[in-house]
Amino acid sequence: MTPELLAALALARREQRPVVLATKLPSGEQLLLPDPQAGAALNEAAERALATDRSDTVSISGAAYFLHVHNTPLRMVVVGAVHIAQALVPMAAQLGLAVVVVDPRRAFASAERFPNVTISTDWPDEALDALRPDRRTAIVTLTHDPKLDDPALDRALRSPALYIAALGSRRTHAARLARLRALGHDEASLARIRGPAGLNIEAVTAPEIALSILAEFVAVHRGAALARKPPVAAEKAGQAA
Repeated sequence: MTPELLAALALARREQRPVVLATKLPSGEQLLLPDPQAGAALNEAAERALATDRSDTVSISGAAYFLHVHNTPLRMVVVGAVHIAQALVPMAAQLGLAVVVVDPRRAFASAERFPNVTISTDWPDEALDALRPDRRTAIVTLTHDPKLDDPALDRALRSPALYIAALGSRRTHAARLARLRALGHDEASLARIRGPAGLNIEAVTAPEIALSILAEFVAVHRGAALARKPPVAAEKAGQAA
């Protein structure tokens, strides 16, 4: 690797910018993608590698390239320092996610309840503005309080976040969608919200609910078929509690 390429890779890491190091085989010629001069096919292959988070060898116009993915860290923003969050946060950390707990209620969002975890006591919209969610970010709202959940979801939907989920019953979710629709979000945008959050595993306890949420996140992140369930339509959501 040339010093110039090494410096460019280091800069991308500092800026938390996802890139792909492409090595042409067998010559060893390298370049950092995306690069406008690399051609559309190679840049598109790099984009797919970043999306799947998998390094692999691809063939472009008869040439072989090894694409080494250098992605930004996966993050999970948990809105609501509630008891389910206390189960969710350590599980998420074990999956390698950088976790931030957001809750302006300082009695809930404390180091005693969430040791060794980044905590923001800003209001959720302000916190998300500062965190700048990207396509490697999951956002999960847990409070059931529209004053906290709605601003977070509004900001989440205006971002390219990978996974957006909200806890609550189907009836609660239908009312939530109506409020977000009033804020200007269309149906395609609202369909990004996984609500009720988590896979349907009949979870009851806080750890089980946390497990269902993380299982759904992993499925979305990895592109598993079970994550491709159709979203709950607002009119159907109002029919069930």
